[in-house]
Formats: sequence, C-alpha cells, structure tokens
Amino acid sequence: MSLFRRAPVHKDAVASAIEHTEDTPPRSLWADSFGRLALRGVQIIVLVIVVAGLIWGIQQVTLVVIPLILALIFASAFGPFTMWMRRKGVPSLIATLLTLLAVVAVLTGLGWLVVRAVVDQWDDLYSQAQDGFSQALDWYHTLPFAISPEQIDSAMSAVTDFVTSAQFGTGALAGVSAIASFATGFVLLIVILFFFLKDGPRMWEFVLRPFRGTHYDRARRIGDKTVSVLGSYVRGTASVAAVDAIGIYIGLLILQVPLALPLAVLVFLLAFIPIVGAVSAGVLAALVALVANGPVNALFVVGVVVLVNQLEGNFLQPVLMGRTMKLHSFVVLVVLAGGTAIGGILGTLLAVPLTAVAWGIVSVWNGENEPAEWARRKKRRSPVSLSGGEG
Repeated sequence: MSLFRRAPVHKDAVASAIEHTEDTPPRSLWADSFGRLALRGVQIIVLVIVVAGLIWGIQQVTLVVIPLILALIFASAFGPFTMWMRRKGVPSLIATLLTLLAVVAVLTGLGWLVVRAVVDQWDDLYSQAQDGFSQALDWYHTLPFAISPEQIDSAMSAVTDFVTSAQFGTGALAGVSAIASFATGFVLLIVILFFFLKDGPRMWEFVLRPFRGTHYDRARRIGDKTVSVLGSYVRGTASVAAVDAIGIYIGLLILQVPLALPLAVLVFLLAFIPIVGAVSAGVLAALVALVANGPVNALFVVGVVVLVNQLEGNFLQPVLMGRTMKLHSFVVLVVLAGGTAIGGILGTLLAVPLTAVAWGIVSVWNGENEPAEWARRKKRRSPVSLSGGEG
C-alpha cells in the first residue's frame, strides 16, 4: 500500500465539483471586512474633498454668496408679511416696497435711538470713566512694583512708529477696501431681497422645472422646509431677543447704569448668537456698571442678566421657538466654533440657522415627518439595569 495512492474518484462527483466551481464567483479582495472599511474610507475622503472644495469656492465669492444667504433668511422672515398684504389686495410691487421700507425704518430707528442715547450720556460716562481711571491709578501706586518712565516712553515710541509705518498705511487701505466691499454687499443684499420678496415663488418654480415625480415632491418639501425653518428661526429668535432686551433694559434703568438703551440694543443683536451672545452681552453690561457705579452694582447687573437668561431658556424659547431648533447644545457649540473658524463673525451668525436647515431637510427627506432612513429613531430594546438584573 503506497502513501501516494489515492482512492478512485467517481465521475459524478468530479462533474458536480466542476459545476459548483463554475457557479461560485471568485472571492473579491474588497468583499471582506477590511475591504469594506477601505471603501468606506475612500468615500469619506472624497466627501471631505468635495466639502472642502465647496467651502473654498464659497470663500472666493463671498461678496455674492453672503448677500444671497442673508437675503434668503430675511425673505423667509418677512415673506409672510408681504404675502398677507397681497392677500388683502395690495399689488405685488407696493407690498414688497412697503416691507423693505418697514425693515429700513425699524433698523434706522434703532440706530438713531442708540446714537442719541450715547450722545446724551457721553459727558456723564466720560467723567465716570475718569474717576474710575483715577481710582485705578491710586490702586496701582499701592502695588509693590511699578513701571518705570523709560518703559512707558518705549511703549509710546513703539506705538508712534507703528502709526507712521508703511504697515499701518497698508492696514488703513485694507480697511477702506473692506468698507467698500461691505457697501457693495449691502446694496446687493437689498436688491436680491427685493426680488425674493416680489418674485420668490415664481423663481422657485423655475428652479423646480427639471424635477419629476418623487424627485419633484422631495425638492418641493426641501424648499418649503428651508423657508419655514429660516423664517421661524429669525422670528422666534427676534421675539426672544426683544423680551431679553426689554428685561435687561428695565433692570439697568432700576440700577441706574449708564448707556442702558445701547446695552439693551446690543443684547438684542447678540441674542442671535446662541449661548455665547447672551454671555457676552451680560459681561459687557457688567463692565459698564463696574466702571460707572462700582462692583456692588456690577454684581446686581450680573444677577439681572442671569435671571433674564434663565427665564428665556426655560420658558420663552420652548414656547416661541417651538420645534424649529431641535439641536443639542453640544451641537450648537461645535457648529458655532466651526462657523467662527471658517467665516468669522458672519460664520458665527449663520452657522446655527444653516445647521437647523440641514437637519430640517433630513427630517423631510422621505416625506412629511418621514426623515431619511439613517436618521430615523430606532426602537429601544428592554433596558438592562447597571446592577446586572433586568430593568
């Protein structure tokens, strides 16, 4: 008996093995878990490249993109007022002009009130600031160390050299260019807003012409949800900001803090930056109270700001904002940081509403109140207690 002798194989078994080999496709290198991970990594890299390219392209044409986005936000907020006038029989052109004039009148009125308050209280604030500076100097002389006159002269010389240098002139020219760009963008914003308010529905219907069937329904849902989220966000935030500003204004008047009206207007504006804006406004109001009225008054101002913010967060936002902002605070902070890093102040202002729009689009991707498959809430299994027993 030989070690290399094999038992004879039946012909039917050989034919069956050949047929099985022909029916089974060869195993691909991308079919295992590592191959699927590699494919997913390539997809993520491509997505990151596309997003980075999109952000880079937007940064190259910010003079057009930023007015376009702001006009869309303002049109979503003021559009219902224009449509209400149209339903009452007001011609489209007149309704649009009345809406724009109302917005300009409100902004101009707020600016005039702020400037008037600053001018009226400037002398008192200046004298109080002088007193505060004198107190700071008296406190400085009690310190165990002091700045020598040579160091002060060196610092003044450095400032003088910078002001008279070519670098300062280049910065001044850059400032003039920035002002010119701002004026151009503002004019473009007004023009785009006019056409959005006047012909917005017809413009959107033109954009939807290439879509058919389910794609048309999805595009229409996305458009309606975008306008609804942006409009609700602006109107809700403005309502909350107005209540905050009025509450803090009353508190500042009671505590006799100077520049109460400009500080209240600043509270209103900063309220459009979630979480961070309210803290910044409170710190600034406390600093003004500290310089003008002393530390005890500043502590009372901090208490007023904290009280108003708590009332806003626990009562006003759930009622006025409703279901518009369904974003976790952690997401808001991350989005604010990313928006600030990418777009500066405008990025900070636009990051949260644009993120809310993105989540709103996901929530209606497959239908009204039917989010995309991956974003649907999963059914929870029966919970298990931490002790190991059954929950």
